[in-house]
Formats: sequence, C-alpha cells, structure tokens
Amino acid sequence: MCGIVGFTGKKQAAPILLDGLSKLEYRGYDSAGIAIRDGEKPAEVIKEKGKLRVLAEMTNQGKAVKGTCGIGHTRWATHGEPSAVNAHPHSSGDGNVIAVHNGIIENYQEQREKLIKKGYSFAPQTDTEVAVKLIDYYFKKYSCTPVEALARAMVRIRGSYALCVMFKDFPGEIYCARKDSPMIIGIADGES
Repeated sequence: MCGIVGFTGKKQAAPILLDGLSKLEYRGYDSAGIAIRDGEKPAEVIKEKGKLRVLAEMTNQGKAVKGTCGIGHTRWATHGEPSAVNAHPHSSGDGNVIAVHNGIIENYQEQREKLIKKGYSFAPQTDTEVAVKLIDYYFKKYSCTPVEALARAMVRIRGSYALCVMFKDFPGEIYCARKDSPMIIGIADGES
C-alpha cells in the first residue's frame, strides 16, 4: 500500500516527512522518496528502492536536505516494477510540477498516449507520472493557477487517488486533490 505525507511550515520538512512515512511502514511498500523545497530554489528529489531506512540513511535522517516544504511517499508497485526510477515523487521533467500519489489511475495508458502526442516523454512506468504531466500540460496550456490546472486534469482522470503536488512557481505551497482515496489535512500555527 502507498502512503503520502506533505509538510509546509517553519520547521525543516525532511525529518517530519520521514517520521510521517515511518508511521505508514506497517502497510508494506517497495520504495520511498521525498521532494523538498528550500524557498525559491528548485525542489530536491531523493528516492530509492527498498525500505524507508535506506532513504533515511541517504539523507542523514533528513538532516542533509534543507527546506521547509516537501512531499513524501512510500510505494507499493501497481504499475511498473519496484525501482528508484518508478519511485515517487515524480516530476514533469522540467521540475515545474512534482507530485506524489496514492491510488490507481485506471485510464493512465489513454492519457499517456495523448500526452506523448503533445510532446511529453515518459521514463517511469507508473500511472503517477501521467497525472503529473497532465497537470503540467494544463498549467502551461492555459497559463492558469495550480488549482485550475489540478481541476482540469482531475476531470480527465478515472480511478481513485490522493495527490500532493508542488509547483515550481509557488514555493512553500502544496496543492492536494482526492477522489475516493482518504486524505487528512492538519493545520497548525503557521504550518500544515
């Protein structure tokens, strides 16, 4: 089973994400990853095949990755083999959109074929990368807000999902969408 966690606030995000993901370990998974934003800098994506402890060791328990906004994921492969390439987070390629996803996108092949015709390429074999690039496509095509891009993409996606998305032009912000999959958003003093 997959699990996703996001954090934005004043504290360093990576240790919080790793802690949150560790609480999901009982569910079973084959890879894990995080994407961290440090202000205006591009997101740093670290992901690896295997247990969460591998990712924790790679990042010195999250201390080696600076930034106060991030998303994380533990993955149980449904589309594509367990690998670092297929691990989440996934990016639009240019880093414009980065996302983690829990659920299954039933029409990902159909959407993938349409995006290939629009000039997108795919390295991973996951349904999540299709969602990320579909959001990116609408964000760029309509020069719209992240919420509008998400809404346009979600109309095209069939299945169940929970998504946490970061946009390059909106540092410190995480956008979420869900259909059928559960999602909890906690709000504290200056952090979510």
